[in-house]
Amino acid sequence: MTRTPRFGWLSPAIGNRFSDRRPIVVDQDTTILPVALPHFDSLWLADHFYGMDTPTDPFMEAWTTLTWLAARHERVELCHHVLGVGYRYPPLLAKMAATLAHLSGGRFVLGIGAGWRADEYAAYGYDFPRPSVRFAQLEETVTICRLMWTQDSPSFEGRYFRIDGAAAPPLPDPPPRVCIGAAGEKVGLPLVGRLADMWNAPPGRDDAEWARRLDIVRRAAEQADRDPAGIEVTVTLERALPESDDDSARLVDELSARHAQGADHFVMDFGNPASTEPVLRFAEQVIAPLRA
Repeated sequence: MTRTPRFGWLSPAIGNRFSDRRPIVVDQDTTILPVALPHFDSLWLADHFYGMDTPTDPFMEAWTTLTWLAARHERVELCHHVLGVGYRYPPLLAKMAATLAHLSGGRFVLGIGAGWRADEYAAYGYDFPRPSVRFAQLEETVTICRLMWTQDSPSFEGRYFRIDGAAAPPLPDPPPRVCIGAAGEKVGLPLVGRLADMWNAPPGRDDAEWARRLDIVRRAAEQADRDPAGIEVTVTLERALPESDDDSARLVDELSARHAQGADHFVMDFGNPASTEPVLRFAEQVIAPLRA
């Protein structure tokens, strides 16, 4: 199935030396997002507690900030990029997701992964088990969420988590889609194929790697009696906004090629643009022709 390309805007939660230590997402909310989001399909926010290089730089907590953005921008889908499964206990996560889905009119997508940042886990006192355990916890978490979103009194007994009559009214209608971020070919990608509605994929080092990973996801879906075409493929790209017609043409060529290879939804990380002019150029010269 060939979908019309969709576009997401990834807003940085951090404040750094390039933004005078002001959280970029806060500034973008008043200057950039009102201009950008009418042209985009989704809004994404990273789930971390502090920055990579300078831990004292401000970094906005993901759930609180995305809820704030949901109230201020009323049309776009909302997704975390992506939640670390170890940061929030699954039934609480499910209840939070159900609430935000209800308050946003069904626009919330649960973006989640197995977590990767060991130093952050340790700093906040979370256990950081080996990858196979974290992915097993991720699978149980998705199962619990879907039970709590669809049943009045769900119960579940897993190896790592359990619930017993965990009511979460009001049940979201429809239940949120689940976007799983993963790249590992042995565990993560097969899990995407079995469970995910959306896959947040790394761009890959080359076309062969991209094709191999996509094939793993699709084969796992088929083995689980799912339609592989039903999994929306998102890919995150860190790029500069176009400053010229030639810049736009190069982006159109790149994204067209990626779309032909199976990418459905481009999550664009433009950093901290200084003005709206290149944002509108991207909308008019890149998004519009790709959607045509």
